[in-house]
Order: sequence, then structure tokens, then C-alpha cells
Amino acid sequence: MNFETTEEHELIRSAVRKICADFPDEYWSKCDTEHEFPWAFYRAMAKGGWIGIAIPEAYGGSGRGITEASLVLEEVAASGAAMNGATALHLSIFGMEPVVRFGDDTMRQKYLPRVASGDLHVAFGVTEPDAGTDTTSITTMARRDGDHYVVRGRKVWTTKALIAERVLLLVRTTPLEQCERRTDGMTLLLAELKRPEVTISPIDKVGRNAVATCEVVYDDLPVAVTDRVGEEGKGFRYLLAGLNAERILIAAEAVGIGRAALRRAVNYARERVVFGRPIGQNQGVAFPLAEARTRLDAAELMVRKAAWKLDHGLPCGQEANMAKWLAADAAFQTADQAVQTHGGFGYAREYHVERYWREARLMRIAPISQEMIMNYVAEHVLELPRSY
Repeated sequence: MNFETTEEHELIRSAVRKICADFPDEYWSKCDTEHEFPWAFYRAMAKGGWIGIAIPEAYGGSGRGITEASLVLEEVAASGAAMNGATALHLSIFGMEPVVRFGDDTMRQKYLPRVASGDLHVAFGVTEPDAGTDTTSITTMARRDGDHYVVRGRKVWTTKALIAERVLLLVRTTPLEQCERRTDGMTLLLAELKRPEVTISPIDKVGRNAVATCEVVYDDLPVAVTDRVGEEGKGFRYLLAGLNAERILIAAEAVGIGRAALRRAVNYARERVVFGRPIGQNQGVAFPLAEARTRLDAAELMVRKAAWKLDHGLPCGQEANMAKWLAADAAFQTADQAVQTHGGFGYAREYHVERYWREARLMRIAPISQEMIMNYVAEHVLELPRSY
């Protein structure tokens, strides 16, 4: 067991930090306040080749693993970009995993190089108003009509739908009641979004407002059969294949947000003088920050372990889920303590910790809630009876 970082990993961190240094907290605050996608940052990261870090070299990417991708996204979040910066990138970094693994070569050649270069934005359409975590209950249907599918239904929480050209869309091609298993009969399509049959409405939300999340209605949208990922009816298992990677990367982003919040809190605790001495000299301020650092470091270890196991082809569902739970919990606790350390100023936008707090809170809900992770651990790790 070796806990030393490699030279390559240090170079990745250093290079990403250098790009992020050109985009300070004020940039992210402006993007968040004005609901403006961070195009300048996105283009800088694309120019550096970071968006394609996990896409195979044969399709224009760098062919690196989830470990390297997690380092990129952790550094982005830690720079102060938080989720506004990380979300602008991460769907491109790992969202195309089903295409990489299950798409045919024609599909890979057509789309992956454009994703790697930053030219093609892809959204992810899974969640529905009446089918959140219970994915098998989706009702968006796609019926086959010759060489096309015709899609009708509604999705919510489709991030980047306003700017994305395509969406990885999970649909039912066989009604649930006709399936032997609930997970059967679902198909994954790489559908067009910029069509008259698609209506996109942004959802007004509390944070991460530089990247819109939307409700999307599909009213008989035609999708070519050639834009189907893999086989018909196997979309759910294709979706599952990328979940561990997603949870690891989200966990890395949470660690990054925690680092950003802790950095500001510690600096403020050193500089803020009350009753003749820095507030950081008081154990009531210092100890919670020390605890926050301890929690973040522990979460980061689980992220590294999960990423290492995934990159080496080992089962990592336990570690990926635990990493997400630990990192989301540590990030929110740290951001909350950063607000507390700043006192009243913690509520002021100019100190930025309120933005970290709003974005860290999201990590405990999405892309999977803390409660559902506990369900996984109870059932699959502790082997207790299923509770849901």
C-alpha cells in the first residue's frame, strides 16, 4: 500500500490550478448571480485537454482513469469554482461512459472526439417527476417507427439542457407491465435536444445557478435507431455501468468544495481580531475547523481507494457509495462551519462561503441521496433485509 502521489498526479493538480487561478471567486459569484454559463472557463479547460481526460485516446481523449479525472474535478471545485465549475465539465468527463463502453464504433467516432474537444455538450435525461430514485418507474416512452424511435414524455433535473446539443435519454421501449423484471425494457438513446419537438424550461433553484437544470418535455421527438446506445431493452444496465464512476467524481468535487470553504474559514480565523486576539485562537472556533479538516482527509482517502479499485477493474460499489456519503457529509459540515466562523459576514456574498454552503448542500441530495446510500450499505455490505 503506497500513499505517495505520483509525479503525473502532481503535474495534473498543478496544471489545473494554473488554469483555475485565472478564474477567481468573483468570476464564479458573477456567473452564479447572473445565471451565466462559465464559457471562458469551459473553453480554457477544453483547450488544455482536460475535458477528454477519461475518453480513450482512439477517440481524441487522453485515455486516463477515474483517478486522474477525480483529481481534475477536485482541483476545479477547490479553486472556488465549486459545483458551478465542476458541473460545467463533469457530464462531458464521465457522462459518455455508456457510449464508450456500449456504443458501436460508428457512434463513438461520430460523437466522442467532439466531446473530448469540448465542442459537443451532452446532457443526461433520466429523472422524471414521478420517478426520482425509482428509475424503473419511468414512463417516458419510445416507440419504434421504421428506422426511428418516436419519444414522448417528460424529464426533470436535466442539467445543461439549455446548451447541450444531445441528451443521453433513458426511455421505456417496453411498458413496465409487460416486462419480466422491472429493470427490463429500458433503452438508452443519444437524442437531439435542439428540435421543435423538445421544450426546455429552467428550474429556479437555490444554488449552482451558472449551470441550468431543466424540465424537458419530449413531444413525439424522432431519434434515429443509429443513435441508440447498445441493444434495445438493456439501457438500465448500461446506466448502472457508469454509476460508480459518477459517485467517485462527485465525491472528489465535494472534497474540493470542502477545501475551498476550509481555506477561507482558516484565513478569516487568523485575521479576524475580537477581544484583542484572533478568533482562531479560541478553541470554540479552532476545534470545529480541525474536525472539518479531519473529516475531509478521511473522505479523500475513500475517494482515492474507490478510484484506484475502479481503475484496476476491481469491484468498488461499496467504496464508491461510501466515498460519496463521506465526502458530501464532510463538505457540507465544513461549509457550514465556514459560515459559522465568519459570523454575520458568512451570510454576505462578498465572502463567498455562503455560495460554497449552498452548493455543498446539493451534494447530500444529488445524484443520489445519503439515505439511498445507507440503503445500499445496509443491504449489500451488511447483508440486511432490503428496506425499500
